[in-house]
Amino acid sequence: MRSLLAGRDACVVMPTGGGKSLCYQLPAAMLSEKTAIVVSPLIALMQDQVAQLGQMGISAALLNSVVPAEEQRAIMRDALKGKYRLLYLSPERLAVESTVSWLQKVPISMFAIDEAHCISEWGHEFRPEYRQMSRLRQKFPDQPIAAFTASATQRVRHDIIEQLKLRDPHKCIASFHRPNLRYVVKECDSKTQPDFLIAALREYSGSNVIVYSPTIAKVGETISFLKEKGITAIGYHGKMNADERRRNQESWMTDEVRVLVGTVAFGLGINKAAVRAVIHLSLPKSIEQYYQEAGRAGRDGLPADCIMLWQKQDASLLNFFINQLKDPLEQGRARERYQIIREFVDSHDCRHRQICVHFGEKPTWKTCAACDVCGYKLKSLSPRVTVKQLPFVARETVAPEIVSRTHSKRDRRRKPASSVPATRGGEVLNAALYKYLREWRRNKARELGIGAFIIMHDTTLEDLCFKRPTSLAGIRDVSGFGERKTELYGREILESLLEYEGMLSSERHYSAPEEEEAPVRREAVRIKKDEAKPRRKSGEWWGAR
Repeated sequence: MRSLLAGRDACVVMPTGGGKSLCYQLPAAMLSEKTAIVVSPLIALMQDQVAQLGQMGISAALLNSVVPAEEQRAIMRDALKGKYRLLYLSPERLAVESTVSWLQKVPISMFAIDEAHCISEWGHEFRPEYRQMSRLRQKFPDQPIAAFTASATQRVRHDIIEQLKLRDPHKCIASFHRPNLRYVVKECDSKTQPDFLIAALREYSGSNVIVYSPTIAKVGETISFLKEKGITAIGYHGKMNADERRRNQESWMTDEVRVLVGTVAFGLGINKAAVRAVIHLSLPKSIEQYYQEAGRAGRDGLPADCIMLWQKQDASLLNFFINQLKDPLEQGRARERYQIIREFVDSHDCRHRQICVHFGEKPTWKTCAACDVCGYKLKSLSPRVTVKQLPFVARETVAPEIVSRTHSKRDRRRKPASSVPATRGGEVLNAALYKYLREWRRNKARELGIGAFIIMHDTTLEDLCFKRPTSLAGIRDVSGFGERKTELYGREILESLLEYEGMLSSERHYSAPEEEEAPVRREAVRIKKDEAKPRRKSGEWWGAR
């Protein structure tokens, strides 16, 4: 951040969830009347980031094919006046000569190149349109250029610096070691893989899970199979229309559906911290791809599992994809990446250590205790356990604490991630309040037509439950709430907290026969909630309180 504010180039490599976006968003917000140009490959990612910035009161916009022509012209006029702190463009848009000519009249603070590994032919997601950004230095000699990526080997990092012609860049290379992630690699076949998948998902009942599928056809097959087993899941792949992809992503982001089955098309820029497991149903194309996708688990810093259920027949599918490449050199690089990922799954060396060494890091430790090689085990993947023997119930309504009680005393030393409640200073998170406020967040997101995570992240929701503010000043003390969000949502949240307390009080004073208690309590809560609504709307109730 200091380098960018001082006008210096930068090359930044940080893991998924490590704060790359903040590294250019914060300096951009501080440089008034100037605009940071952010180059990003995904429309959905740009839309989400612009919406999030708007919620924080930071002026931002995007230019791409989805934006109507008249709105694009208005954005371009406003950009010339320095109205925006950040302006998002696709690499294809930046390659157009007229765009470059227009940008030369915009008061630019810096260029931020996201997913910068795409510019390197050695990168696992090389995109030719990224190569055209090599002319940025020539066209904008006085503006700093910063490259950001989560997955770049030493060779790729050097290529990024060379291609973008970065001048004495500040190199910020974070550690590739994610100690809260637990890597488990399991070889299986077409008969055992479905059972292992079901067993693993049941271990995370009530938690958010991503399942990566190798093909679009496999996405559909997996969703149908899970449905037969009583597990609700939704899909995500490149051939879905944009609206359907958006709906499915939003359903998963707002916890309406806990399991998402997707191809590699899903994930870039997904900002969901509380993912407890990422499951791969085949060999990824490379260590870089695996690290990037598996790294979407545990972004909240809590333990999470990265499970790879691979088959020897995956080699045939990867070979098919490799043979589709026209360039012999590109084919050769793809085969080299395949050999490395194959060595990774066959190796008896620590998984964490292998990943760090691949990216050029030199770890001082030999074992991690957080991968299958170093002794970490998942009971659900034991070859002696069948699905019928597992005590987990594949219903998302089952409370995690019920699931945890099914374990033996020995197994409780390693509770499933879904059964570990959040605690703070000895206080356990109030799950009922968390669920209540999460429902408020979901309804508010629908009302505004934005992602629930844009209103507040899960970590903010947790902080809200622990602090239970009683004033707007208290709301501002909650992590993730500044002046703008307090202004937008503060009063409604305070009303929701008061309503929850009122419902709780009603429950405490209600007595009923034990066998009738649960349904009667639910009805009492429903009636109390309905009764509270008109008083909230009148304004009198708020003032009296």
